[in-house]
Amino acid sequence: MDSTQFVSAANISERMAQPPALAISTVIFALRPSENSGRPALWLPLVRRIREPFEDMWALPGGPLTQMDSLMDAAARNLQDTTGLAPSYLEQLYAFGGLHRSPSQRVVSIVYWALVKSSEAELAQESANVQWFRADGLAKLAFDHNEIVDYALWRLRNKIAYGSIAHHLLGEKFTLAQVREVYEAVLNRSVDPANFRRQLKQTAHIEPTDEFRQGGKHRPPRLYRYSGDPTAEHSGNPPLRL
Repeated sequence: MDSTQFVSAANISERMAQPPALAISTVIFALRPSENSGRPALWLPLVRRIREPFEDMWALPGGPLTQMDSLMDAAARNLQDTTGLAPSYLEQLYAFGGLHRSPSQRVVSIVYWALVKSSEAELAQESANVQWFRADGLAKLAFDHNEIVDYALWRLRNKIAYGSIAHHLLGEKFTLAQVREVYEAVLNRSVDPANFRRQLKQTAHIEPTDEFRQGGKHRPPRLYRYSGDPTAEHSGNPPLRL
């Protein structure tokens, strides 16, 4: 073994002995109009990487975990720094620690996910390096971020069946048709309007108000509100059969 090979082997051995780096990544979901139909669809913001590894590829917002931040604070700070968003719904999703996630060093990512209302999403910072993408049609992302998004979508689709999560993507008051649009956007398929309306009106914590949505061509639809615990894992209702 020549001296160059010896130094290379020593560097690899030293790197393998170091503890993994810790990072925070965040998946942010919001409803935005589809570019084709104009109907609400599920979107998420991505950040273009400006250095190696994976330079110029898109990735989830995130960064290294510092000594000064809690996990939640680090996730919130990264979101604020990259997108300008401060979501009210932000929770830990999962930890991803595959051996070969990064080609330069071992990195364990603590992943958070956030849900933001359309009105909040419209305020997000956008630039050449921060843009929104359809969640169901992503190209190849940096690291294992496609796998992370797929897992977040799977979790969201499971949680939304219990009816306590959709209101995080809506305003304080909403029509039943708007709730159905949330379900269709998350599930990425149509649901039967009559069956959905019947099931939703039978669930707890979806309460009618005395107000109606104005501005349409037809009879104004009634506005509803969610009265359950916004931090609950699910509403306590059986899942909607869609």
